[in-house]
Amino acid sequence: MTKNVKHVMHVVHRFDTGGLENGVVNLINTLDPSEYRHTIVALTGYSEAFCARVKTNNVEYFHLEKKEGNDVRIFFRLRKLIKRLKPDVLHTRNTATIETQLVGWWCRVPLRIHGEHGWDINDMHGQNRKYQMLRRFMSHYIHKYVALSTEALAYLQSTINIASQRIHHICNGVDIVKFAPRSHEPELFPKGFHAPDTIIFGTVGRLATVKNQGLLLDAFIWLLGGESGITESDKARLRLIIVGDGELMASLVERAEQAGVSDYVWFAGNRSDIPALMNSLDVFVLPSLAEGISNTILEASASGLPVIATNVGGNPELLEASLKATHLVNVNDTKEMANAMKQYVVEPQLKQINSNLVREHCVKNFSIDTMVDKYHQLYQSTNH
Repeated sequence: MTKNVKHVMHVVHRFDTGGLENGVVNLINTLDPSEYRHTIVALTGYSEAFCARVKTNNVEYFHLEKKEGNDVRIFFRLRKLIKRLKPDVLHTRNTATIETQLVGWWCRVPLRIHGEHGWDINDMHGQNRKYQMLRRFMSHYIHKYVALSTEALAYLQSTINIASQRIHHICNGVDIVKFAPRSHEPELFPKGFHAPDTIIFGTVGRLATVKNQGLLLDAFIWLLGGESGITESDKARLRLIIVGDGELMASLVERAEQAGVSDYVWFAGNRSDIPALMNSLDVFVLPSLAEGISNTILEASASGLPVIATNVGGNPELLEASLKATHLVNVNDTKEMANAMKQYVVEPQLKQINSNLVREHCVKNFSIDTMVDKYHQLYQSTNH
């Protein structure tokens, strides 16, 4: 360690499976460890298994043990931590952690940064007036902002009234070596689930209301029904993989059972082999109600998977221009989602054609090195 090493304290709600958290992992793994050390402070805890994704040895983890609702004790615990560790940068993310910037100001952390990564189910598109007032109030204690999407950038400027020079537009990046087109690995699947001619749709994410996996399941059920116009032989080839765990798991499993499609759907739970699973899909689907810049879209694109997504947040920014008309669908439109998926059933040659397009687009525009270089410049800047 040299005396010039920057110490960045990252404050998150919980350090566990999720797109925001995965972005933190990618950032830490890629920033030069000779120039940085990191502290991850989680309000409600962290997963040891998820922490194992961090491959550097310059990170410490702390849990503030926040209780449900308002818990002022976390401010005093964080103050004690900051006083002891003396970070150069305090980096909070999303509304759940923004209030801790008060502690950073109280402790005179030299550079205080807040990131807007995406909307929560309780604050769709930033329309909650209480949270708008909170953001405006907290802007007096924050030096700089990171907006992942152009939607978040416009929101900070026009709704929260943050000066443009204080906002840095930094899109997520993806490891294009780790996520790249490779051969299928049929041994990953449950016995009897996969056959050489199957067409596999899939999604990856925590099973939460905002991620809206129910829309994808309903679209898949519609494809297997009588109105889709797909032949019975083609229906027999269709499969759906839902990767992740969370509050919606039981209701999704029950929905699949009620519709009689359980043999065609694999609820894979949380997995550590996402790159291999991506390469076992034919088409990736993201049915969210709201998004910032989706890591899973980038990972799927880097893997050469055509992506069908709802037209929300940063999703349109990530799709290749020529595919937007046929691959962006309206929120909660089951039939539109199903028809977007259907094109790969009736025209299977589209898979390879579009695979090449999305991989090239991702490599050109969303390299992880570009993202990390922008964060490096931000962390090395002053608070002016």
